[in-house]
Amino acid sequence: MKKEVFLFLVFFIISFSLNAQVMPQGFLVGPSGMIGSQLWMSKNLDVTTFNDGTAIPNFTSATGWRNLTTAAMCSYNFNPANDAVYGKLYNWYAIVDSRGVCPVNWHVPSSSEFTTLNSFIGSDGGSLKEAGLTHWNSPNTGATNKYNFTALATGYMGTLSPSGLGNVTYFWTMTSNATDNTRAYTRALSKDNALFVESNLNDKIGGFSVRCIHD
Repeated sequence: MKKEVFLFLVFFIISFSLNAQVMPQGFLVGPSGMIGSQLWMSKNLDVTTFNDGTAIPNFTSATGWRNLTTAAMCSYNFNPANDAVYGKLYNWYAIVDSRGVCPVNWHVPSSSEFTTLNSFIGSDGGSLKEAGLTHWNSPNTGATNKYNFTALATGYMGTLSPSGLGNVTYFWTMTSNATDNTRAYTRALSKDNALFVESNLNDKIGGFSVRCIHD
C-alpha cells in the first residue's frame, strides 16, 4: 500500500511539473512579485514568436516599416545584441495579435491597468526607473527603482529610424485611440523628469517596449 501511494505521488509531481508553466527567473517584480494588486514582469518582452509558434516578422532595416498595418518587431538600431538588455521593439499590431505575445496567463496591459499602477506609485515615475547611469543618460531625474520594475531607457523605433536610447522608454498598451484608429495609448519615462506620462498620440506603426502583466 505504501509503495502504491509513493508511486502515485511521484507520478502526480512529475505530471504537475511537466504541465506547469515556469516563468524564467528575474521576470517577476520585487520579492513578492507584486506592485500593489498587480503582478508585473521586471524585464521587457523579448520573444520572436507568437504563442502558437508562428514567427513574428523581424525587420533588419527601416525599409517598409512605416507602411505596416500588420505585426512586426525589430531590435534597437537593428542590432540583435541589444535584445538581451532592452528586449525587442514591437509595433501595436504585434502586441494585439490574437495569437498572443505574452506568456500564457499574462497579457499586454490596457491603459487602465497602467493608470492603476500610476495611482499606486503616486505618479512617481522615478520609482519605476533603474537608478544610476548604466542604462540611462544623465540626469535620470528621480530614479530610485523603488518597486524593482527596472525600466531602462530603451528608446524606440520611429517611422523612419530608431531613436532615444539612453533618453526615454515607451511601453505599449493594448488600448487604441477611440477617435483616431492609427494611434494607441502608451506610457513613457524620461531621463529628464520623474513623470510616468500617458499619451494616446503615438502611431501604431511605432516600435515600443512591452511589459506583460499577469491575468
